[in-house]
Amino acid sequence: MIGQRVTRQRVAIAELLEDVEEFRSAQQIHQMLQQRGQEIGLATVYRTLNAMAEQGDLEVLLQPTGEHTYLRCEPRSAHHHHLVCRTCGRTVDVAAPELEQIVEALATSHDFTDVEHSIDFLGTCQDCARA
Repeated sequence: MIGQRVTRQRVAIAELLEDVEEFRSAQQIHQMLQQRGQEIGLATVYRTLNAMAEQGDLEVLLQPTGEHTYLRCEPRSAHHHHLVCRTCGRTVDVAAPELEQIVEALATSHDFTDVEHSIDFLGTCQDCARA
């Protein structure tokens, strides 16, 4: 966390995100903090989430509505993607070696190296599809 102060707010947000298994918006995280008795302003939640994402501590998913949502994955875990239910937010980490091969082939065919990517898949989980 070079350059990042460890504040009470940052610790509270990090602890909350340890218990969250789905992508959540800043507003949802703010509301969950309030339910835990944490008095943290919404602007502080936004700033902290953005800083944590820039540090690589959180993954960010842009929803079709344009809203950013956040999830804490295992620290520096192996590269993976997500299947995200657009109804309930259920999130599943998935390794996709086939996708990695496609990305590598695209990079090679266009003379690119050191290509990074982030691909998440939105769909409907089985529970929500049945409902």
